[in-house]
Amino acid sequence: MIALDLNPLLTLFSSIGLEEMGKVRLMNRLDTKYVVSLPVLAEILKCALPDYRIQEIKGQRCPLYHTTYLETQDYAMYLAHHNGKKRREKIRVRTYEVSGISFLEVKNKTNKGRTKKERIQVEGISSLHTEDAEDFLRAYAWYDLSELRFFLENSFGRITLVNHAMTERVTLDLNLYFHNLQTGCDSNLSRLAVIELKRNGRMESPMADIMCGLRVKPCGFSKYCIGTALTSDFSLKKNRFKAKLHMAERLIQQKIII
Repeated sequence: MIALDLNPLLTLFSSIGLEEMGKVRLMNRLDTKYVVSLPVLAEILKCALPDYRIQEIKGQRCPLYHTTYLETQDYAMYLAHHNGKKRREKIRVRTYEVSGISFLEVKNKTNKGRTKKERIQVEGISSLHTEDAEDFLRAYAWYDLSELRFFLENSFGRITLVNHAMTERVTLDLNLYFHNLQTGCDSNLSRLAVIELKRNGRMESPMADIMCGLRVKPCGFSKYCIGTALTSDFSLKKNRFKAKLHMAERLIQQKIII
């Protein structure tokens, strides 16, 4: 059993609102990911207090996100990542539960390791078959809407930090839950956190220093690919993700009371 109440710790951070946060959009950026256990997550937050503010939306500091990923019939986007392609793409609809606003998003990873994201506001997954959404995908995605199907849902709570210099953003995702719309299978990673440092280039970073001090090493971790591997049938290739699945399983099996 896990008892993790981060609220007392989160209230210690100075807050930043959406309007000011818009100055740190970082739609073309370098991402560094980490995966940690819950005790390490709490320690990271304590260390981050002097250098970061926390995003607050309608009084919430860990709002719920819901994402629906689109995929081709032959798993082209999943397999591109699995097979080690440097250039790859993900297409999703993300809903911010606290505001009810949804975006259709296209994320591309370049062969230089940068992440580029384009998005357009939509009314949810039921509104994708519109001229605006189809034009958006034709402009920014590798795939036409007719080639895609709704494939995987996930939800998680997200803590978002921004440094005082407004040059980087850190997202800390916890209570990850997955539902595969094709197999009907569910899975969760509720006993770990996925942390992502987002910045314009390899500039100095308080969070990178914190991770180094706690001996937490970067770890590529795609929520989409791991969720797909956890919930798909045995015929889908998963070899490339076995080490990360085993790591996640070790964290999940920990009996932690905080």
